[in-house]
Amino acid sequence: MLVSTLVLSLLLLFTGCSSKKVVLHKKTEQTSKTHTQIPYKPKSKNWITAALYEEYKKWYKTPFEYGGLTKNGVDCSSLVQQIYEDAFGILIPRTTKYQVRKGRKISKESAKAGDLVFFKIGYNKRHAGIIIEQGKFIHTSQKHGVSVSQLSNPYWKNKYWQSRRILPE
Repeated sequence: MLVSTLVLSLLLLFTGCSSKKVVLHKKTEQTSKTHTQIPYKPKSKNWITAALYEEYKKWYKTPFEYGGLTKNGVDCSSLVQQIYEDAFGILIPRTTKYQVRKGRKISKESAKAGDLVFFKIGYNKRHAGIIIEQGKFIHTSQKHGVSVSQLSNPYWKNKYWQSRRILPE
C-alpha cells in the first residue's frame, strides 16, 4: 500500500503537479552500436523512462570503480541502487547478489522501463542494469563508465541471466 501511494505520488509529480519541466537531450553520435556517448531523448514518453533519463544525465561519464558509491566512481550495483532510490524512492540492496532476489522474475521479452536486468559475466561475477526503454539498459562498465547499452548486443545477449520487476504494475 505504501509503495502504491509512493508511486502514485511520483506519477502525479511527473505528470503536471510540478512546475519543473523534464528536459532530455537529443540523440547524438555513438562511438559504437552499444554505448551512447551523451544522453538522448527516449522513444517512450512515460514517466518512468523520463525519470531514468534524468538520473542517467546525472551519472553520465561517471567512471567505473569497483565498490564505488559516488560520481567519482561507481559500480553497477551501486548505480542501480542509487538510481532506484533517487528516481522512485525505493530502497533496494547494495549488491547484485541481493538485488536479484527482489521483486519478481520476468521474461526478457516482457522487460520494460524500470525493470532490473542481470548478467553472468564470469564464473562468480554478476552485472546489473536498469531497463531504460525497450531493448536498452543503463549500467556502468570498466570500459565506458555509465552508459546505455543494447540488450541485442552479442556480448550482453550471450551473458543475459534474468530480469526482475520491482516497480508495481
